[in-house]
Order: sequence, then C-alpha cells, then structure tokens
Amino acid sequence: MKTLGKYSFGLGDRFGHQGSAQLKAIIAASEKNIDITPVWNKSNREHTTIGTQPVDVRIEADSVTKNAGFNKPYFVDADHINLDTVDRFIECSDFFTIDVASYIGKKSDEEDILKFLSGVEKYTGELKIAGTKLSFKTSISQIRQIAEKYLFSSIRARVIYRKIEKVKGKGNFVTEISMDEITQPQTPVELFFILRMLAYENIPVQTIAPKFSGRFNKGVDYVGDPLLFAREFESDLLVIDFAVKEFGLPKNLKLSIHSGSDKFAIYPHICSIIKKYDKGIHLKTAGTTWLEEVIGLAESGGEALDFVKEIYIKSLEKIEELCSPYADVIEIKVSSLPSKFEVSDWNSNKFSDTLKHIPGNSDYNPNMRQLMHVAYKLAALQMKDFIRLLEANEQTVSNCVYENIYNRHICRLFDI
Repeated sequence: MKTLGKYSFGLGDRFGHQGSAQLKAIIAASEKNIDITPVWNKSNREHTTIGTQPVDVRIEADSVTKNAGFNKPYFVDADHINLDTVDRFIECSDFFTIDVASYIGKKSDEEDILKFLSGVEKYTGELKIAGTKLSFKTSISQIRQIAEKYLFSSIRARVIYRKIEKVKGKGNFVTEISMDEITQPQTPVELFFILRMLAYENIPVQTIAPKFSGRFNKGVDYVGDPLLFAREFESDLLVIDFAVKEFGLPKNLKLSIHSGSDKFAIYPHICSIIKKYDKGIHLKTAGTTWLEEVIGLAESGGEALDFVKEIYIKSLEKIEELCSPYADVIEIKVSSLPSKFEVSDWNSNKFSDTLKHIPGNSDYNPNMRQLMHVAYKLAALQMKDFIRLLEANEQTVSNCVYENIYNRHICRLFDI
C-alpha cells in the first residue's frame, strides 16, 4: 500500500523547471533529521492556463528524483480534482486531492441521512475524545444538521475515489479530502462526523484539509488570530487521532494545510503542537515557486528584470481578469500597488525586495506579491521567452527557490 510519510510537502511548480531546487531543499531537511515526502502538485486550472498536461508533472518528478539519486517515496498529486476533472489525472498521478467543497451544503437523500444517523446514536449526549480533556455536547438534531450539510459531499467523494480505484487498484495511491475552499470553518464536532462519513464510505483517507478560521491568502502570511488557529488545529488533531481508532481509518491520517505558503505566523504553533503529540503534517506551498522565479529573474537584471517588470505592468492593466478566479484567496489593496511609472525605474534589488516575503523588510509589499502570484498567466502567454530566461539564469532562480522552501518554510515550520 502506498503510504504518505509523517511529514510531507505539496510542491507547486507551475512551469515545471524547479523540481531539482525543490528536491534539494527536501534533501537538506533530511540532513537535519527531518524526513519530508515531496508531493509535486498541479491543479487542472493551472494546466489549462499554462497549456501543460498532468503527465508533465510526472515526467518532472521522475526525472529530478532519478538525477538526484533520491530513493525515498515521492508522489504526484492531482490537485483539487472533482468528478469533472479527475479522468485526465488518473494514469499519471498517485496522490489525489479530492475537492468536495462544491458539494458541501447540498442535501443528500433522506434515506441516506437516516441510515447514517442510525449508526451514530451512541455519540449523542456527551462526546468525549478519549485520552484528552476535549468533550462536546451533541444531539441527534445537531448530527442531522451535520449530515444534511456534509453527507452528500462524502458520497460524491466515494464516487470519485471508486473511479480512481477502478483504474489504479486499491492501495496504489494516496487520498486526500479537501474541504477548505468554503466560507465557514468546520468545527471539531463536524470534523468528527465527517470522518465517520468517510469511514462509512470506505475511503482510506490519509490527509484531510479542513477550513480553518482566518484567511489563507495566496503567497502571503496568515490573516487572523494565530492563537485561535492553534486551538482549532490542536482540537482537530485530537479529533482525528480519536476517529482513527474509533472508525478504523488509516493510522497515518493527518491534517493538511492548504495555501500553506508563507503562513509564518502560525508555523510556530503547528510546530509545537505536532511535536507535543508526535503527529505529522502535510503542507501545500502552492504557487510561491513561480514567485521565486520572478524574484530570481529580477535579481538577474538586464533582460530578465525587464521581462518581469513588463509582467507586473501588464498585470495592473488586467487586474480584474487575473484576480477573479482567486477572489476567495487573495486580498489586494489596489491603492497600495506601485504604479507602472514607479516600477519602471526600479533596479533589481528594489523589485526583488518588494516582492520577496521577508518579515520586517520595509520594502516588502504583500499587495504586489499577491498580484504577481496570479499573474503567471501572463508569463504563460510569453512562454518561449520566459523559459529561455529561466534557463539562462538558472543558478540565480534555483537559489531563490531553494532559499524559499528550505529557509523560509522548512526551517521555520520545524524549528531547525
């Protein structure tokens, strides 16, 4: 059976050129006794925007691991797939992030709800999470409300899972369930019964990505109360541990943090909690690799700097078009974006320092960083020139990618 390691990182690489630099960061972590399983991920939306195919991610992952002599497990993730998009990913992926967000809130058949309720009556009253101080008051009416909100999505997850299993075979892939792209976070009680639903549907889920309080905007720090996040994270972790034993779910089931890129404010809390309970974590770093490519090109100067300046200036003109698909995961204060006239005069250091997420750096502008995060579409429209510049400035760009993954993410998250 394919099993995800205790610690794993979802590594986004939109243009497929930074796998070696990303893997170098994973190897560096192992030298500090932190074994992280790399999971290269790319969504259907990104493939459509750039014009790539899911098999391209497999080719990159296989190539960079072979060239590095990396003989540990690694995975290729069909990121945020649903029933409409899963088919093109099945053959080349061995990790599937089944996104059920669009199914949440749709009511299942009454017969399905009643069948589910008949199996959870023993959890009414006081629900005690064994081995912890956590306990919750539950009632059959409350559990019904949870079933009405989430049961249909669990059934759809089963349909998608079985579709994959029919082709790949049981035990030949890792399953994640993603519920993070909705408005309201799941409570620990909701998570407990969601896990019961997934167990009932015989889905061997190894990671689950709930929605947490606060905003997980793309490529910038966590927006919210880190202490509230810590309480939610710890409660969810304990609920998962109990549900694994109670429902017979995979023993390595762990929390997944989506849009985990640059969430520096919550990394110390994640670190202390997973150490406290000796638990794992899956973190998706998403599109920050693209941002590091931009930073690397800016630092290279000359034609490369001119190219990324042009991308930014065009993004100002197309801001609504670029941002609308990501409206729920970016917050850009347009008035704080530097104008095209300002940027035109910037040197390499000014451009890269404005874009690079270094807490405390007075030049850093999270608004510009978020806009550039979604502007990869513009680079895709000039693919030939972009790839040529990446290859011509490979060392500088790869150093930026490595520095971001290893020093700003891995070292912070694991306190090394």
